[in-house]
Amino acid sequence: MTALASLARLIRSKNAGPFELTFDVMFEDAPTYERVKRSGALSREVIAQRYGLKPEDVKFFFCDNALAIKASIPRPVFQGDPRDSDGHGGQQYAPLMDIDIP
Repeated sequence: MTALASLARLIRSKNAGPFELTFDVMFEDAPTYERVKRSGALSREVIAQRYGLKPEDVKFFFCDNALAIKASIPRPVFQGDPRDSDGHGGQQYAPLMDIDIP
């Protein structure tokens, strides 16, 4: 098993408007991307579990031409709310880093 952070070239999060966060997991080469994709270790259900959501609340995409996996989730509070601790959504990717990939 290898942590996703060791395989991905980039894992990032950012706002997708004031009500959603989006995650990008990008890979350097096709074999690594395909390994992660085929493993099933990164999925809508895994994202939902990591962020305490229902799977149907997660938008999840494989972007083969970009060697990337993308997901979007509802923000816990809207951007700019006084309870918002990360206005740009840039620190929300951390729970994805230690996902084990066979």
